[in-house]
Amino acid sequence: MIEMTIDSIRVSLMNYQRVVMLKEKMAERYLPIWIGPSEADAIAVKLQGVTVPRPLTHDLLNIVITTLGATINSIIVSELKNDTFYAKIIFDLDGEQIEIDSRPSDALALAVRAEVPIFADETVLDKASILLDKETGKPVQQEGKEGETINDEISDEELKKMSAFHEFINTLDLDDFNKRKS
Repeated sequence: MIEMTIDSIRVSLMNYQRVVMLKEKMAERYLPIWIGPSEADAIAVKLQGVTVPRPLTHDLLNIVITTLGATINSIIVSELKNDTFYAKIIFDLDGEQIEIDSRPSDALALAVRAEVPIFADETVLDKASILLDKETGKPVQQEGKEGETINDEISDEELKKMSAFHEFINTLDLDDFNKRKS
């Protein structure tokens, strides 16, 4: 498992879809994951420290979990199958570790509220991570240990399915990618 951080939430200027950009904590790989507008807002509200008068859905879920005596340990972006990301929320309850299946967007919204680590499985990063050119903010080809591209082990069928994903990433406005809001 590789520890990740939420680097940013971006909006495509072409179709206004949201993508959350996870960044490898100790390296420069990014993992872009499409998310819905309400989940993007739920993550952004917490990251920006906005207070709301009543609990949002993910706030409520966090309150229910802790009230029932469980502790959220971490979340894991665990799989990528048929262009769909999968995640798990890892809980401790009465000394037992429990894994609950989740959409990554919901798991991330919960992780920022519970202030727990976010991890991605290495196989997910091998399939879908990108490196960004520091000047242009556009994805660049990754190279492996012996000069081969990292994505060489991905089948032609998977690459074909991912082409729309890469086209989407290329339409994002990344001019201010490294700028953070205070």
